[in-house]
Amino acid sequence: MTLAHWMYLIVVLAVVVAMVLKRGVVLITTLGIFVIGLAYKGTLVGAVQTVFNAFLSAGTDLFDIMLIIALMVAMLKSMENIGADYLMVAPVRKILKTPTISFFAIGIVMYASALFFWPTPSTALVGTILIPIAIKSGLPAMAAAMSVNILGHGMALSGDLVLQGAPAITSGAAGVDVSEVLNKGGILSIIAGITAIIVAYFMVRREIAKGVQSKQNKKNHETVQTDEKDRTEFGNGAGFIAIAVPVVFISAIIAMIILKIKGGDSTALLGGIAALFLILISLLGHGNKALEELEGYLKQGFLFSMKIFSTVIPIAGFFFLGSPDNAQVILGEGAPGFLFDLGQMFSNAVPLSAIPVAFGILIVGIVTGLDGSGFSGLPLVGALAKAIGGSMGVNIATLAAIGQIGAIWSGGGTLTAWAFGLVATAGVAGVSPMELARKNFIPVITGLIVATIVGIFML
Repeated sequence: MTLAHWMYLIVVLAVVVAMVLKRGVVLITTLGIFVIGLAYKGTLVGAVQTVFNAFLSAGTDLFDIMLIIALMVAMLKSMENIGADYLMVAPVRKILKTPTISFFAIGIVMYASALFFWPTPSTALVGTILIPIAIKSGLPAMAAAMSVNILGHGMALSGDLVLQGAPAITSGAAGVDVSEVLNKGGILSIIAGITAIIVAYFMVRREIAKGVQSKQNKKNHETVQTDEKDRTEFGNGAGFIAIAVPVVFISAIIAMIILKIKGGDSTALLGGIAALFLILISLLGHGNKALEELEGYLKQGFLFSMKIFSTVIPIAGFFFLGSPDNAQVILGEGAPGFLFDLGQMFSNAVPLSAIPVAFGILIVGIVTGLDGSGFSGLPLVGALAKAIGGSMGVNIATLAAIGQIGAIWSGGGTLTAWAFGLVATAGVAGVSPMELARKNFIPVITGLIVATIVGIFML
């Protein structure tokens, strides 16, 4: 154990405390990188270089995920312009006849949409079009918000089975293949999601039966009438694009399964499809102005993506120092994995078992999400899984996946009222973000506990 190891431990504890207090951690992790660089290299120049190298290593590792999210959002923006997004979900509106059907239907549509287009843009797509229809069927606005939020920003984002952003970050810090975290995280996210949505339904079933509608619900009901009348004009090819986009992406998923396309190759396939659709939709919607308009869509996509990852990169850079492989990229050959070494020391000093470790990393994940950004905690839970799981001899990918679902369900936007995902959902449904977070608490925590118990058997 060296001075740099102890400095790393102090910074990790400071990060956890800051997250509990709902404070930002980018400043702490950036200073932490500098201090560790200074302690390890022994020179001011080396410490300064370490900060940049850590940022560069994290940014390089995450850029493919940033790029595919940017392309997906840009494509969705172009679809909005011609009305293809509206037509794409229009068939679902026909089945929203009863409150119960509406509750599950809008959640399922949100889940499918969030897998491909990312939860926050999907909230605008599904929420603004389907929530008013669901409310009209007698579903309380809060129940609609819970369904969209739990299955979108919870189940879909915590597994991230298509875009693979969350598993890529977690697996990078854990030092395992992304497919391992993807498989384990996918199973646990679905278990947590199904449990949470069932518990949520039984919680709101009484309100659904009574046909509860607040003044805000009635206001939303009136709004939907106006919105439906306003959307009567569609751009060139809107109908074709509304059919082609889901058909092509579903076909791509089937091809990925059959041909066993995983990791970076699957990301490249989906990103390439999104880019080609963006070109096609721009040409259909804008004709000879497509050259300029396409640039605008790309800018919107990249701005959205950078907004998410701008704070993740400095945090990931610090926690990448915890892994031996990443630390050597940042500090040079022979550099130790600080968190990995600390985890080994801790496991040797304290007898650990699967149950307390699994629930411990779940709690750490939930705590890291309290800053409202579920992704910022993924490097920490991934690095912890490698440090502790490796020394215990348990499945590191499963342990990392447990921490991942904790971080995403918390900060991705189901438990923290200040998270952008929850705020966006509450805004679309016309309910209080604080009340939505409070209503989500019991279903989400129940889902996470059940998923963690299953995860323990997978260790």
